[in-house]
Amino acid sequence: MLLEVAVFNIQSALLAEKAGADRLELCENPKEGGTTPSYGTLKTVIEKVGIPAFPIIRPRGGDFLYDEPSYEVIKKDVLLCKELGFKGAVTGLLNRDGTVDMERTSRLVELSYPLEITFHRAFDRAKDPLTVMQDLIKCGCTRILTSGQHPSVVEGIDLIKKLIKAAGDQIIILPGSGVRSATIGMLKDAGAREFHSSARRTALSKMEFTVPSMQETLNSLIVDEQEIRAMKQLISE
Repeated sequence: MLLEVAVFNIQSALLAEKAGADRLELCENPKEGGTTPSYGTLKTVIEKVGIPAFPIIRPRGGDFLYDEPSYEVIKKDVLLCKELGFKGAVTGLLNRDGTVDMERTSRLVELSYPLEITFHRAFDRAKDPLTVMQDLIKCGCTRILTSGQHPSVVEGIDLIKKLIKAAGDQIIILPGSGVRSATIGMLKDAGAREFHSSARRTALSKMEFTVPSMQETLNSLIVDEQEIRAMKQLISE
């Protein structure tokens, strides 16, 4: 069993590793649901973080229907991650009708080899999830990040159970969204063997000078080390 932690900056990446995370999902722009990290972030993580990190390859927020220029960006970012030495990447592409864009997903898997490809929560916006899972197996994806097509794993647990049972050893079902120490036990009982959590908390700004008329807090998000340790303890039991 392993714990993947979603991180949105280099500080969180270093803290998550220190707290015992087994793998990172590396993102930026949490308010957009996570977008592709900058080159500087990617390079610094490779240089300073010792555990595997899978960058999300998502050129913008919003839906997962991409035009050809956006797809060109995705391909270039996948190749960059491969060149830099990452072990995996996280992406997801859908068609207008909610099916998986199998042609372009398959090409990304081939292009990225030997990187592992996680199909992210675009899956939670797709129709007929059990069929979609089979399509992603055919595409060569390694795992699916999902909350069971609900905002959190607590609400989506029934579908998560069905997916884990149907997947067998063909693909890894990675529950994410609402994964905390309070929900790990439920997911273990469902048969999950990998867990995804952002374990986030608010970090207060250390600025001494502010301009009140700007009406800003300047706070940021960072990982909760104590929560990561608590989840790791439960996973190990």
